[in-house]
Amino acid sequence: MSFSRSELLSYADTTVPDLIGPDCRLLISGINPGLWTAATGAHFARPGNRFYPALYTAGITDRLIDASAGMSEADARALTDAGVGITNVVARATAKASDLSRDELEAGGRRLVRTVERVRPRVLAVLGVTAYRSAFREPKAAVGEQDRHIGDTTIWVLPNPSGLNAHETVATLAAAYRSAACAAGIV
Repeated sequence: MSFSRSELLSYADTTVPDLIGPDCRLLISGINPGLWTAATGAHFARPGNRFYPALYTAGITDRLIDASAGMSEADARALTDAGVGITNVVARATAKASDLSRDELEAGGRRLVRTVERVRPRVLAVLGVTAYRSAFREPKAAVGEQDRHIGDTTIWVLPNPSGLNAHETVATLAAAYRSAACAAGIV
């Protein structure tokens, strides 16, 4: 599957529904949907994104998911059956996360808190320390488990799997994601 630049740009400002099942123990939050994700309706769908390879390498999924052409029902079920849910801090799709304003990130943080209060996962994993710092007004937050909780939910800040985060590899992402998944009781 391929999209022209103008086709992708036509998906700006659209949203992608959360993928959350009834037994969500690990809720993973991206920053916001990219345009490829919006075009396919599947989280972390951009070809080359290391999210699904990292989940597989970490043992969170039992097979490698390829969402680049959209999420199959079987793959969505594999995630939700494993206790994994996916959402975003900000629902609005953009070409770059840097297109989001601080106000949008803070409002997204409040929305994410409400989602966590409704879903009640064991762990919320926010992928991207800069977005977490803005969304939760925690300017000194570092990657890893946070002191802050939402009810009984532990918050982890983990590396963003985007290729723009070039110093991370699938192996380093998998190690970080596995730590949060262990805390959630899913591996």
